[in-house]
Amino acid sequence: MTAQEMESHIVRYDDLKPCKTAFIDAHTPGSDQKDNFTIIGPGVSESPDQHVHISETPGFNIGAAGQPPKCINSLHSHTTAEVFFVLEGRWRFFWGRWGTAGEVIVEEGDIFNVPTGMFRAFENIGNDYGMLMAILGGDDAGGGVTWAPQVIEEAKKYGLILGENGLLYDIKKGESLPENVNPVPLLTEEDLKSFPEIPSEDVVRDYVARYSVLTGLADSLPVKVIGEDGLLMDRPGFEVDFLTADSSTKNMYSTSRHEVLMIMKGHWNLSWDGGNTVLGPGDTCSVPPSLEHQLFPANSQKSSLFRVTNTDDPAGSTWRG
Repeated sequence: MTAQEMESHIVRYDDLKPCKTAFIDAHTPGSDQKDNFTIIGPGVSESPDQHVHISETPGFNIGAAGQPPKCINSLHSHTTAEVFFVLEGRWRFFWGRWGTAGEVIVEEGDIFNVPTGMFRAFENIGNDYGMLMAILGGDDAGGGVTWAPQVIEEAKKYGLILGENGLLYDIKKGESLPENVNPVPLLTEEDLKSFPEIPSEDVVRDYVARYSVLTGLADSLPVKVIGEDGLLMDRPGFEVDFLTADSSTKNMYSTSRHEVLMIMKGHWNLSWDGGNTVLGPGDTCSVPPSLEHQLFPANSQKSSLFRVTNTDDPAGSTWRG
């Protein structure tokens, strides 16, 4: 593989193209300044304007959410995994039917495996533009997003209607639902009973890993963050490892799995027979299966990254052993 061919497997942070109309709350005050990025796979965007950087999926999707201070991503739910790590900023996640069942504050490097089937929302509570990197379970990312009823009703006031076909229609732009497409129905009170309301202490204990803990554990070997035997036990169709300068190696290795490298801090050398490149913070690299390669920090002892590999487990509900 040449260096030019490898570059087609890399999405550089500086090259990310945002979509500002990805979801139904794109015009709702307080949520109308967010950016959505689909890095690998189509993600769960409801907009035809969404730019997909790498279309081929390895059994999961990679995306990102960028938001200025005080901007909120509204209450929604997924049927497969939604894992976030904080690349930049300070964030508040909150959840439940009305967003009052619990909350957690996460900061740079923290990772959150959000329980499936639970309404969740997040807000940038930092002072600067913040960035969340996301891993979504399944090639089709669980078939999309389920919105809390009040989000759909509020969006309609500002001209956006979501069709049952999963596409948005902007009434203010003169768009309307096609004759054969109905608006997505609101969940009934009976439907809503199936969405869990999990206490904060349970979520923080079972689904959140702090960056300070990860760096402390990764003193000689990579840390299994998400997996059957991970710190956050789950089998969502992928595993997540955490590496630092102390747990990296210059040895060549390969795997039959799809491997996606997501850089957290510092710069990393990626070398293979045919070339080498340097990956920086926010860069995402999809390493082809069976490619012999080596990966180690370029020049910083504070370097860290998350490594995602697909498994044979089907994408589905959160698993706790």
